Amino acid sequence: MKVIYTAKVHTTGGGREGGTSRSDDGNLDIKLSLPGTHGDGTNPEQLLAAGWSACYTSAIKILASQKKIKLPAELSTDAEIDLCQGDDGYSLSARLNVSMPGIDREVGQELIEGAHQICPYSKSLRGTVPVELKLL
Repeated sequence: MKVIYTAKVHTTGGGREGGTSRSDDGNLDIKLSLPGTHGDGTNPEQLLAAGWSACYTSAIKILASQKKIKLPAELSTDAEIDLCQGDDGYSLSARLNVSMPGIDREVGQELIEGAHQICPYSKSLRGTVPVELKLL
């Protein structure tokens, strides 16, 4: 396998509780807060949602291009990441809600399911995080 990019991020402090994360190139420089609080930073669940929805949307665009399908400019993906607690500790569950105004429902469904097969985030989380895909 050929590595085409490596993201490097350094996290300090309490991680979720008042820590910071900064990328080696300085493009990412954020404060971290506990999920569900009104802290002045973000949290790992929001970061996962942002990265996954961006990657997943790109996967939809790749598939649409391969299939010669013109996507609407308003294409969007909303990712929802749940932090759950059960008998075995903490876990995640997720929903990807995709809006493709003007796209035939059957075509849209094919694209969101296909994107879930090729998106690197989806591949990495498959089998460990329950995911619901929804075409809005």
